[in-house]
Amino acid sequence: MTFDFDQVFDRHGTGSTKWSRYPADVLPMWVADMDFAAPPAIIQALQQRLEHPMLGYSVAQDDLRDAIVADLWRKYAWRVQPQELVFLPGIESGFNMALHALVQPQQNVVVQTPNYPPLRHAPSHWQLNKVELDFDALTDGTYATPLDALREALQGGGALLLSNPHNPLGKVFPREELQAVADICLEQDAWIISDEIHSELCFDGRVHIPTASLSPEIAKRTITLMSASKAYNIAGLKTAFMIIQDATLRHRVNNARCGMVDSVNPLGLEATRVAYREGGPWLTELMAYLQSNRDYLVEAVRTRLPGVTMNIPQGTYLAWLDCTALGLDDPQQFFLEQAKVGLSAGLDFGDNAQQFVRLNFGCPRALLEEGIARMERSLRNRQA
Repeated sequence: MTFDFDQVFDRHGTGSTKWSRYPADVLPMWVADMDFAAPPAIIQALQQRLEHPMLGYSVAQDDLRDAIVADLWRKYAWRVQPQELVFLPGIESGFNMALHALVQPQQNVVVQTPNYPPLRHAPSHWQLNKVELDFDALTDGTYATPLDALREALQGGGALLLSNPHNPLGKVFPREELQAVADICLEQDAWIISDEIHSELCFDGRVHIPTASLSPEIAKRTITLMSASKAYNIAGLKTAFMIIQDATLRHRVNNARCGMVDSVNPLGLEATRVAYREGGPWLTELMAYLQSNRDYLVEAVRTRLPGVTMNIPQGTYLAWLDCTALGLDDPQQFFLEQAKVGLSAGLDFGDNAQQFVRLNFGCPRALLEEGIARMERSLRNRQA
């Protein structure tokens, strides 16, 4: 392996959100921030960029746009034009901009649950009607969209806030299901606001399908949100982009940034360019490491954490753990207090998710094993 993903870095005292929330004796495995060094090519490019002492307001240059366009074609065979990219300081600002620009007060915004908390909360920022639509849990451990319920919820237009690959379920939408979901949105004249920030993090040979790539008709009603931040672990540089292929729609959504969304920082723009130009070898090795971590976690949950179950994530580096059989009032609080492991609380992702926690396995194996061992001991002590 060319890159060392086993190296453990001490992140205390760095201002890390992940490592600042809890006391030093707690192992944080909650927010979607990996504990790996960013790709060396990105670090080197940032060091070189800082040799120029000016860090003023910045705009995306042609070479960055070209790098993203080439990457989208290489990975997904999706043909995008440079002018169809709209740069933002984050995905969250993008889907809020889209809701503000497109959805009327009498229309519904559908969010499939459980789901990323900022997606769940976004409709309320604009006093919009939110409909939370639970996935159907299938007997094979996967999840499916209830299509009839989706169709009913989108009557009269509105929007679907889509998370694909899905956070926290790790679901990678197959083409057939994604097509069916998009067709319902077209049929109901609803917008598709698709958070695809985890698009590069797919396991077992799966390849992400951008919603807008399904057809020109679907592209006209789709706002795609992407970033290099998750796959290349540069979230703190606050750089993302929307892909809006219809010019009229792009103008309408971009106008909603006025007074709300500012420009993107120059280091984030440079890091994004290098990620897409030079980060391929690093990402390939990262994905092998993450898949190995996923498999290690799946086996550990099965054999060492009695009362805890999990579906096998098809993508992301996030595991959705079902603690129902433990009979706890609050699994997140139990593991925080008794195991000194900081997980994400299920209730953040859905009103019916009290008995779930989300675990981030994007970390060196030693940290993953430490978290598992702490949880294992806490359950053993509870039974004693």
